[in-house]
Amino acid sequence: MLLLHPRNVITRCVGALAATAAIALAVSVLDPAPAHSEEAIAIELNKLEPQGDQCRAYLVIQNKGDLDYSELKLDLVLFRPDQVIARRFAVELAPLKPNKRTVKLFDLEDTACSDVGSFLINDVMECKTASGPLPDCLQNIGVSSLSDVQLTK
Repeated sequence: MLLLHPRNVITRCVGALAATAAIALAVSVLDPAPAHSEEAIAIELNKLEPQGDQCRAYLVIQNKGDLDYSELKLDLVLFRPDQVIARRFAVELAPLKPNKRTVKLFDLEDTACSDVGSFLINDVMECKTASGPLPDCLQNIGVSSLSDVQLTK
C-alpha cells in the first residue's frame, strides 16, 4: 500500500485545480458565451405602401421571449434616398405579448414612399414590462427588412 505525505496530497490537489481552472479559462476565451442567447425582439420592415400623399410603413414584430412588454417606444430616424436625414420621430410598438408575432403600422405624413431611403432605430426611448423598466433594450432587438428600404440600428 502506497501512502502519500499530506503535503504531497495537497500539492497534487492544488495542481489539479489549477489545471482545471486553466482549461476552463482557455475554453471561455476561445469559445466565449454570447452576451444574450438570442435577440428577444425581432423587428422587420415588411413593406411601404402609398396612402395618398403619405407613406404607410408596416412592421412585423416577433416577441421571442416570455416577457410581456407594456411599453416599447423607439426613436426612429428617417433618411431620404440620398441618406440625408429627413425627420426624427417616435413609434410605440407595445403592447407585445410573449412569444407572439404582431403587425404594427405607422403613417409618414407629407412623405411619399419614394422619399424614404432607410430607417435607423436611433435608440429605445421606453422599454418596460410588468416587472418594470428593462435596461439595454436596444441590444436585445434584431432588425431586418423585406423592402428595398433598410431598417438598421
